[in-house]
Amino acid sequence: MNDDSKAAARIEQLRTRLKSRRGPLSSSARIFRAPGRVNLIGEHTDYNDGFVMPLAIGFDTWVLAEPREDDLVVAESLDFDAISIHRLGADVGDGTSSGHWSRYVAGVAESLRIAGHAVRGMDLVIHGNVPIGSGLSSSAALEVAVATAMIAYLDSSPPTDLDVARICQSAENDFVGARCGIMDQYAAVHGAAGHAIRLDCRSLQHELVPLEFTQTPARIVVCNTMVRHKLAGGEYNRRRDECGVAVGVLASRYPAVTALRDVTSEMLGSVAEAMDPVIYKRARHVIAENARVELASSALRRGDLVTVGQLMRASHDSLTQDYAVSCLELDTMVDIATRQKGVYGSRMTGGGFGGCTVNLVAPECVDAFRQGVSVDYERMTGVRPEIYVCDAVDGAGEVREH
Repeated sequence: MNDDSKAAARIEQLRTRLKSRRGPLSSSARIFRAPGRVNLIGEHTDYNDGFVMPLAIGFDTWVLAEPREDDLVVAESLDFDAISIHRLGADVGDGTSSGHWSRYVAGVAESLRIAGHAVRGMDLVIHGNVPIGSGLSSSAALEVAVATAMIAYLDSSPPTDLDVARICQSAENDFVGARCGIMDQYAAVHGAAGHAIRLDCRSLQHELVPLEFTQTPARIVVCNTMVRHKLAGGEYNRRRDECGVAVGVLASRYPAVTALRDVTSEMLGSVAEAMDPVIYKRARHVIAENARVELASSALRRGDLVTVGQLMRASHDSLTQDYAVSCLELDTMVDIATRQKGVYGSRMTGGGFGGCTVNLVAPECVDAFRQGVSVDYERMTGVRPEIYVCDAVDGAGEVREH
């Protein structure tokens, strides 16, 4: 089935489900989408005001939306075979767990309201193919797709793209409980086909970095360990707290420091004796990772994939040893990938504790890479991985039916 046929099938599936609940759809029913993302380099730097380099990928969440006459947001997830009902202005949650899919939907609606937008009651049917818990940001894809749908029916001026990303980040921070930075939502909104995004998470300005390599072509291949991570409940938020402790120690000597973005290696070294060794390692990772993003951006622009690959491996080692967010399966996957022919670089991507690795692979070696990694990983772990060859795609928008 080609891409157009797949899109047509998804549209029909969404429409059929909403028709079964509401009858014939009105002319105001529309479909919206937002992509997942993979982060090429720059991990756990976004909430430290640092630099990241994500790209939107061809896994996405689609939302069929139709306005209602009341103040209810009635959302049906085809993926979870469940329906949630949220009354605008009411508490979010209603007994659901913090990471329940319905909280993302209701959280977006309430975050839009808090930002001053008069959200309407809506019927939503949601379907996504971003692997959940994989580190490819299924949550941001859901948030941004829902926000894009709700914004389309506002009677007032819509928020800017940057405000959409901020609103969706607030939904996850305030209503789901995951204290994520803005990278995932920003990438889902601002993605550009054929490009990575070099994002300054302090200024929230970005540059597009072309991924159309001519002298040394490469493909981006994502390997899913099939180990699901859970960010909202512990280690992710703990890392944020540890970074905050590091900033406090550094600010006592360097008052201008407000985030680890402001710290050099020399500054960190000067407070080493006053800092808990674990906190020191967390800070060391962030400082070095920011530098790696800048070096990788320059290397990509000149087509130096060997350097990019070296930086990716250094990033993974730092995430394993200093930030302690990797796991046996991720390390195994990176080691297997590194041994394959035609691999420039490999590292874990996303929050960690499971999920995926991202790899730069020579195009002519992709098929052999997929086969070699799949066989060796299953042999060593007993789990068959999923492997995806990814292209950089555009950010969120309306799906136009042909």
